[in-house]
Amino acid sequence: MGAGPSGFYAADGLLRGSSVSGPTLHIDIIDRLPTPFGLVRAGVAPDHQGTKAIVRQFEKLLAQPNVRFRGNLEIGRDKTWDEIIAAYDATIVATGMVLDRKLGVPGEELPHVWGSWRFVAWLNGHPDFRTGPDLGVVKRVAVIGNGNVALDVARLLAKSADEMAKSDIVPEAGAAIAAAPIEAIDIIGRRGPEHASFTNNELAEMGRLSRAVALVDAKALEATAPADDPTPERLRKTKNLDTLRAFAGNTAGAKPIALRFLFHTTPAEIRQGEYDLVVTCIGYGGTELPKGEGVFAVGWARRGPSGTIPTNRADSHAVAQQVLAWLKDRVPRDGVDPLPPGIDAAGWQRIDKAEIAAGAAEGRPRIKLTDWASLLKVAGG
Repeated sequence: MGAGPSGFYAADGLLRGSSVSGPTLHIDIIDRLPTPFGLVRAGVAPDHQGTKAIVRQFEKLLAQPNVRFRGNLEIGRDKTWDEIIAAYDATIVATGMVLDRKLGVPGEELPHVWGSWRFVAWLNGHPDFRTGPDLGVVKRVAVIGNGNVALDVARLLAKSADEMAKSDIVPEAGAAIAAAPIEAIDIIGRRGPEHASFTNNELAEMGRLSRAVALVDAKALEATAPADDPTPERLRKTKNLDTLRAFAGNTAGAKPIALRFLFHTTPAEIRQGEYDLVVTCIGYGGTELPKGEGVFAVGWARRGPSGTIPTNRADSHAVAQQVLAWLKDRVPRDGVDPLPPGIDAAGWQRIDKAEIAAGAAEGRPRIKLTDWASLLKVAGG
């Protein structure tokens, strides 16, 4: 249940584990959307096409004879969890976490405050998030968080139209950002720079933007990476500090947008007027998961919203081994198909082909279909 990276990696692990004297498996990868790939499609920043290239591996899985994609099938509308669990020998829950975590401060419900999932889903053309913020009035932006998602949001708002030309950002969102009168973007973290979870490449990219200058107060950088961190973490944080110190030497006003890193800053209240747009990037939550015999969780549904896309591979393969052990001595259930038709892999491929063709006409990787009616119409041929 869930056609994101953890779900596909789980299917891959099952097929690999059963290939040598294992059970013959029939795997349905089910999703409420008519499109597969989860956060790779809807959550990865649209200018990071290299990250999105992982879907080529997942497409190969969809071509396997014993793997089916079943899209546009929603728990609660088409089937209950109990019906799914009763119909399959094993159920893997790969539904992720897509509820923006709350700051818990006054003013958080103001209309100019957006969660990062909602904001990035809009940029990526998720059919449930077709309307974005009114960027025509936005001069000052606060991005709250000290991880890669915060960098993604700030970078996408700071980039020029030329820098986004080869992305798959929704055209309406791209045009709104290009026309926005943005003058300042503050990236706000409650802890010091030595604790920020930025990866080095993403942080360094903030210093190469054509219309934004990265700024930080040198006094905030009188820190070192924690000595008790594992060596890879210590090296990452040390390199981040070096990058931030380089930013401290930049000149305010050198470019149209000031991109400021503010550390040791905890928002106590959000007021109208201080910022024109606030995007919170402080993590995600999820709904309660089903329980029962033969039910296994993978990815964020199992361990919470942490790690990168490749992190899910080892995680899902390990759970796949648990599933195979569970199946080993069980009598298979009958072969009656428990699902309504939904959107199959051929339907998704029609969507994919239409989007790529539309993108080619504009020199882009793809232009996404962003409303349910169009997605279902194209999928149906």
